[in-house]
Amino acid sequence: MDPVGGPPTVQAAPHAPSECDAQPTRLGVVAHEPLDVPRRPHVLSPEAFYPLAYPAMFLSRQLEARLLELFRKGYVKGTVTSSAGNEATAVGAAMPLRPGEDVAALLHRDFVAHLLLGATPYQLVCQYLANAESPTHGREGNVHHGDAAQRRLPMMSHLGRMLSVAVGTTWAARRQGEDVFGLAVIGDGGSSTGEFHEAINLAAVRRVPVLFLVQNNNYSFSTPTELQYRCANLSDRAAGYGIAGKTIDGTDAWEVYTTVQQALALMQPDPEPMILECRALRLQGHAAYDKGDYVPREKLEAWRRRDPLPATRQRLLDIAGYSEGEAAELEAEVEAAIEEAVHDALRVGRPEPKRHAWVSYCSRARSRVAPFAAPRAKNGDAVRLALNYLLEHNGRAFLAGQDVGTYGSAFKTCKGLIERFGAERVMDLPICESATVGFALGASQVGAEPILEFQFADFATEATTQIGLNAGTWFFRAGRPAPLLMRLPCGGGLTLGAFHSGEFEGLWSCFPGLKLLYPATPQETFEALLAGFYDRTPCLVLEHKLMYWSRSGPIEFDGNLADVWRPRRYTEGDRLTLVAFGAMVHDALAAAAEVGGGIEVWNPFVLRPLNLDPIRQSVAKTGRLLLVQECAAAAGIGYPLIGELFCQGAFSLQCPPELVAATDTPVPFAPELESYYRPNPGKIAAAIRRMVHP
Repeated sequence: MDPVGGPPTVQAAPHAPSECDAQPTRLGVVAHEPLDVPRRPHVLSPEAFYPLAYPAMFLSRQLEARLLELFRKGYVKGTVTSSAGNEATAVGAAMPLRPGEDVAALLHRDFVAHLLLGATPYQLVCQYLANAESPTHGREGNVHHGDAAQRRLPMMSHLGRMLSVAVGTTWAARRQGEDVFGLAVIGDGGSSTGEFHEAINLAAVRRVPVLFLVQNNNYSFSTPTELQYRCANLSDRAAGYGIAGKTIDGTDAWEVYTTVQQALALMQPDPEPMILECRALRLQGHAAYDKGDYVPREKLEAWRRRDPLPATRQRLLDIAGYSEGEAAELEAEVEAAIEEAVHDALRVGRPEPKRHAWVSYCSRARSRVAPFAAPRAKNGDAVRLALNYLLEHNGRAFLAGQDVGTYGSAFKTCKGLIERFGAERVMDLPICESATVGFALGASQVGAEPILEFQFADFATEATTQIGLNAGTWFFRAGRPAPLLMRLPCGGGLTLGAFHSGEFEGLWSCFPGLKLLYPATPQETFEALLAGFYDRTPCLVLEHKLMYWSRSGPIEFDGNLADVWRPRRYTEGDRLTLVAFGAMVHDALAAAAEVGGGIEVWNPFVLRPLNLDPIRQSVAKTGRLLLVQECAAAAGIGYPLIGELFCQGAFSLQCPPELVAATDTPVPFAPELESYYRPNPGKIAAAIRRMVHP
């Protein structure tokens, strides 16, 4: 038998009778309703617990078996992962939680937890069939579902990344006065990921009461646990975060249930996270395509003897006093509900692509806000003024990042904000870029309005999965807005070298569902931050560091947010259309002035989604197109922008379009090398002359 002991950091509390114990409840299982059980703060007696827990576990095992059968017949899409051996852990952990109030981030072996937290058997069958009534409208894989509106967060395969989202959701709900807790589930393999550490450390520092439940079923796909970690128990890691940890038998539903109830009770007066490792089992392969033949036969046989389903059934008889006939009657009701759910789901039609909502961006919440004016400001001032405006006008807004508090951020764009708005709204966080984005994404789901600053745009690559694959896809997958403003100080010219000088607009433009703005003036910077904040889609604003304190101008914002989302024209002409963004706008203007009149200079401003109609009209007028970007040709959006312009319109060009870009290397450090690397007015002017006077 595998060891299940651990440091007795959390002692099980003696059972305290509650009003729910008066009449033990028999679980009603129907096809079109979620499972209904008493929730915390009520604590069930063993006699009341097993008539609820066993049918839920039996439902999970039998319904998954039916889905596997449908998979083999070609009805279920993707694959089927089995919860067999994990049902006791999932039932015990989910039963205390209040659907729609407490936060849950579940995994693919938490089938029954979904049923206990709001999903119906019918909905789950539809999800696996990917039919027209699936909860995700056929957009997501069979285990990648949830209900973000009810705080059952949709799963993604990058498992560690789900934990910080649960932390942020729980933190934000408690920030607005709600007495809620979070459950964040991870596997033994997922506990090896970097964001496992980031999320728990962040929760510990911020004292967020999230129960991090580790399902240790001995294998991560085919990799045994001895190749995953060296500590005796995964809960031992809790000491490193200064929090409690405990390892228990995850095949004992009652032990899981009472331990979770006790953990939540301890978190009530002293909110802080906890690690609970549940030693569970995986009685089948990783998924339908996996025979699991890497598990030694004798070990598998030993596991089968510990199968939690028959063990729980026996306790239903011994402790709850059910007879064999009553247990069989209960099982027959479950089987009938499964048949009804499958029958009804198989009658549903397939999704119709032409009627599907192929939309990655949600609509904007506001079109107008209070106006603002400043007679003269530099770009760095514009950032600070915009942040002050947003925090002042929006009580649920908060600013987070590294050194944004007392220090005022690396480039002093946040100076003075913590003194005015306090440390709960201007938050210095640990160095955990990925978890910070997940935290903010979760917070956005319960009404908080996050503003994140990365010290350098280069560091945002640490959060590529969270930004591009989680936040960017959230609206399409979950049907919920994800208002999240991210600030990226970017660009070269300050001799900071390769790891502090990137822009990466080419990277972020590749992810559907993200909006990307790149201002060049104080006016544009102020407008970009306000427009990005009030948009309900994740927005990245690129702020070129070279322009923070080098250029100034007035800010005259009339409050019209809708008018912000447009390209900007700086000069008019009929000889050549010159497109640039960021610091290259000013170099382009200098080059155009050097060459002489007739050069029309544009900044797309919104790099994703592009609105190229005004620029297309300019190219049709001038017959020449020159595009300038600071980064290397393959790294930016220059060539894609040229391609999109010409794919969507026919032009009679005087000469082929050109792109002026950096050399195809990382940004060098020495001033002489960086100056040569970056485009400059001289290089741009030379390109103009080649095109205008060949």
